[in-house]
Amino acid sequence: MNREKLRVMILRSLQEQGFRRRNGLIVPPSTSDKDHLRSLHSTAVEHKVIRSAPRLRGHEDKFLEHIASGDSFDPARIRPSLVEVLPDSENELLFRYVALHWAIPVSSGYGRRIRFLVMDEHHEKLIGVIGLGDPVFNLAVRDSWIGWNKEAHRTHLRNVMDAFVLGAVPPYSYLLCGKLVAMLVSSREVREAFNRKYRSRRSLIRRQLTDGRLALVTTMSALGRSSVYNRLRFEDRLVFQSLGYSRGSGEFHFSNGLYGAIFEYADRYCDATAKKSRWGVGFRNRREVIRKTLAKIGLSTELLYHGIQREVFAVPLAQNTREFLRGETSRLKLYNSSTQDLFAWFRTRWLLPRASWDTRYKEFDPSSYRLWGTGTHNA
Repeated sequence: MNREKLRVMILRSLQEQGFRRRNGLIVPPSTSDKDHLRSLHSTAVEHKVIRSAPRLRGHEDKFLEHIASGDSFDPARIRPSLVEVLPDSENELLFRYVALHWAIPVSSGYGRRIRFLVMDEHHEKLIGVIGLGDPVFNLAVRDSWIGWNKEAHRTHLRNVMDAFVLGAVPPYSYLLCGKLVAMLVSSREVREAFNRKYRSRRSLIRRQLTDGRLALVTTMSALGRSSVYNRLRFEDRLVFQSLGYSRGSGEFHFSNGLYGAIFEYADRYCDATAKKSRWGVGFRNRREVIRKTLAKIGLSTELLYHGIQREVFAVPLAQNTREFLRGETSRLKLYNSSTQDLFAWFRTRWLLPRASWDTRYKEFDPSSYRLWGTGTHNA
């Protein structure tokens, strides 16, 4: 594809999504209304559903067997457990299928990655999913909250992960189980699974042995301010701490069928950053591909800043998480709450009170969760 044709395609696509251009920047429609925010993401979400169809559509009936019918389960008998998702497994396909229902396009995570299904052992149904991946290298509100200097940042970023997907599926979501899934990120089981997977592994670039200690999980709200994470407590501890808002950058607005053309152009005309065989010879990530292509075709790289801010949260896994990440101590005073500890608190605090007066969950039909065929897409 030639330079001018790609320019026109990008500008037209941004306009069709509702963005306006002003002084080389893009300005989104009103971001105060969550329905408007969903509509901005909808094109990228639908494109991801379409691209996933060849691999997942034929398994959809099997996936729906894991989704509970609202009239067939008893909230008082829910019993959650964490199941680690292994590569190339049926659970991995189920994880990918569920992630297609999110209101914003879910990435696959970067670098290190560990994923879980949150299962209801009693009803043998899926409650929700947790996906952790490598955090972004620089995130101003996170780095300021920790108090990182350059060396501590380089040394201890390996002790941080980011939740790239986190939430409950219906009918459990009607009973506030999104809060339960969020709380489980702080569980002992997640921390131990991370340790088993990454202890004594040698980092790809710096060739250092990693210690497998997870001290902090970060995440961002899907749409502006989060009603799930804010004020979420376990006993007297605030599990999710709000750090402020991101600047509003990303690449979802280039993920609606344009990215293939952008990558093809970058591969042909742009120089990749990673040029050493130890850690690869290609582009580092999608953002680099888009940034270099924009510059090459005469568009501002500021187009990566879509202006849709997301609330950033930190989940410290120890009493002294920040001191550890700053290199002031080598010993973590870890919280030791298990999945069952967290669920017991959630059950009394949120689940049973909600189930006593909100009976919408009883009306949920798993067929409405269907992405393809005669069902509807519940993003």
